[in-house]
Amino acid sequence: MASLNKVMLIGNLGRDPEIRFTPDGSPVANFSLATTDYWTDKGGTRQERTEWHNIVAWSRLADLSKRYLTKGRQVYVEGRLRTREWTDRDGNKRRTTEVIASQMVLLGSRGEAAEHAPAAAPQPSAGYTEPEPAIEEGGITDDDLPF
Repeated sequence: MASLNKVMLIGNLGRDPEIRFTPDGSPVANFSLATTDYWTDKGGTRQERTEWHNIVAWSRLADLSKRYLTKGRQVYVEGRLRTREWTDRDGNKRRTTEVIASQMVLLGSRGEAAEHAPAAAPQPSAGYTEPEPAIEEGGITDDDLPF
């Protein structure tokens, strides 16, 4: 039996990407992406609901995020969901779900793209697909598979 873990989002950045580096020097970008649904309720009033998604981009996608993404920029992100758990400083168990980006496409007009990109940086004409990264945090072995 196969399974599928795939997320496709089109939204606007809620903040500039935050770039950090792993101990081996690999870049990691974190940013929030807002997606908004609109509908008209029974009373004829237009409604909207915004969902915020935490995005994590590794390696080349992290570099592209740093160079081209800014708050408000529209982007298509494709990836997979990952939930992490940890204990905070007060001893409380915490949990967060993130989208691990595997593909990213900058959206909007060329004029809008130039407005958000650094002046000296060329605009990519298409998206970039990240090669599948090695599984971090202990990984999955054959012993973990249920079949």
